[in-house]
Amino acid sequence: MSQKNKGVCCILLSSFFFALMNLFVRLSGDLPSIQKSFFRNFVAMLFAAAILWKERPEIKLDRTSKKYLLYRSVCGTIGILCNFYAVDHLVLADASMLNKMSPFFAVIFGILILKERVSLFQGGCVVAAFTGVLFVVKPTGLHMALFPALIGLLGGLGAGIAYTYVRALGQRGVQGPFIVFFFSAFSCVVTLPYLLFQYTSMTLTQLGILLLAGLAAAGGQFTITMAYCYAPAREISVYDYSQILFSALLGYLIFDQVSDAFSWLGYLIICSTAVAMFLHTNRRARSRTG
Repeated sequence: MSQKNKGVCCILLSSFFFALMNLFVRLSGDLPSIQKSFFRNFVAMLFAAAILWKERPEIKLDRTSKKYLLYRSVCGTIGILCNFYAVDHLVLADASMLNKMSPFFAVIFGILILKERVSLFQGGCVVAAFTGVLFVVKPTGLHMALFPALIGLLGGLGAGIAYTYVRALGQRGVQGPFIVFFFSAFSCVVTLPYLLFQYTSMTLTQLGILLLAGLAAAGGQFTITMAYCYAPAREISVYDYSQILFSALLGYLIFDQVSDAFSWLGYLIICSTAVAMFLHTNRRARSRTG
């Protein structure tokens, strides 16, 4: 199997894991999003700690890297909390699609934070993607799902900024497992006071489901890391949108959820835009090397 095919397999697997994570979060019932986030990140923190213990990498952080780690953790925590809230209040596929706006937000904040240059085509793709979001969010004052949809979009925004800082940290040589560990530990510390003072009692079943959500999240994080080790983002990132299909299938099978026509139109616009960006990036890369 070629390196690219290995990368595709890993990113498809990560998409399935993240869809499973959202499913388990929804199945855990009427629990606060902060409480769900704590258990999700606690499991991921243990996994990352185990890898760091095994590999024992040399970690050197300058002042800028420490600042970027903090920004990544704050934005990532906001992204997870908002995503979990959206998962509890929207159709699974809708919540997943709004979270998958993160690559487009990453393009915007790559310009603002990393001073990256973006072509006119990429800028047009960002505008098209936001047009697709309008069909998913359906921003009318009469639509009862408007608020959770906007929270879900805010989750995508937080994730997009977080991924921008992940890229910046990678460029500075900070190891992936340490970034995962720091972020997970930060999220646990931030959400722990809420659990101490506002803890909502859970059944053993709910606790088990949340631990499964954490396992699925850890699987998703590490398989997507493997994917980008096998192949560059321009070759495989588009396959990450398979999470929408997995979420739609799981939502239908478990909760009998069916997205409306406007949402499907939004999915089509956003996914088509992602495919267009994928093809455009590959064509530019081939022209440089050819």
